[in-house]
Amino acid sequence: MDSLKKKRPVKKPIAIIFLAVLGIFTVLQLFNKPLEGKPVTKKIEAPREVLAILENSCFNCHSNQQNLSWYDKIAPISWAVNKDVQRAREVLNFSEWNYSAGDHQGKMFAILNMMQAGKMPLHNYTLLHPSAKITAKDVETIKKYTLSLSGINTAQKEEKNIHQNSEPSKNPALSKFPVSPNGVQYTDDFKHWKVISMSTLFDKSIRVIYGNDIAVKAVETENFHPWPDGSIVVKSVWKQEKLADGEVRAGEFVNAQFMVKDSKKYTDTEGWGFAKFSGKDLHPTGKTASFAKESCIACHRQLGEKTGYLFDVPMKVNTERLIKNLQK
Repeated sequence: MDSLKKKRPVKKPIAIIFLAVLGIFTVLQLFNKPLEGKPVTKKIEAPREVLAILENSCFNCHSNQQNLSWYDKIAPISWAVNKDVQRAREVLNFSEWNYSAGDHQGKMFAILNMMQAGKMPLHNYTLLHPSAKITAKDVETIKKYTLSLSGINTAQKEEKNIHQNSEPSKNPALSKFPVSPNGVQYTDDFKHWKVISMSTLFDKSIRVIYGNDIAVKAVETENFHPWPDGSIVVKSVWKQEKLADGEVRAGEFVNAQFMVKDSKKYTDTEGWGFAKFSGKDLHPTGKTASFAKESCIACHRQLGEKTGYLFDVPMKVNTERLIKNLQK
């Protein structure tokens, strides 16, 4: 009997702890500010099946049309949710889709890349919202739609009556090389640089990646954590052209994508200045200097410091080390 009496008071501390937790939880709700509401200025236009996927898996964060669950609105979870939504809106907002046809296509390619890489939706989001998971069928639907957009850009180029020369640097109409809104200037010097990598993509393109001397040295010495200032990497994109004998070559020029490393100038985009010059007139992407923050770094940031925020970084190549190994 005495032993039983001694065990009964144990319930009292448990009750006190429960009430304390409940009290703290209640107090937290006093500091729970609702997510800032914003109007829908222009919603993305796309086929119904594409919109259904985007609305189900993306809109809760990347739009002004949130359909949050009850637990998303309770502090402290709501603090993290609100922060994630605000950050997501800055990167991409389907409710403020004020983009040209070319930028629309670029955004869809970025979305497709993130979905195929399994980067979006975020894993910690789908843990609490399993219905938002992307299926292989969803990816195929987005891919089919994204590839269909290439016809829009082709039509636009024809309307502009761009010069017929497929080599952009030889276009006599270019009195001077164009400059991106964030200050990155096009130059055809990259054609004389060393090729550091190559790739292809589902859009049937051929991509050749060039590096200036600083970038090449960083690759050869495995010193791109981070990439040194002054590094310039250019990805030149061409459409695939299949010859009668089955050989595939670079055909029509699509664009040249520049990445210029300047850690002081481009602090908002991990020290990289992004630019894309498209078509035979090399028209730059973006209307303001913030375009790279909204369109480019979001994808590259997913790569992290492992590659210095670059896609298609070649395998570790140290020429001197390779020669020594061969001599052994």
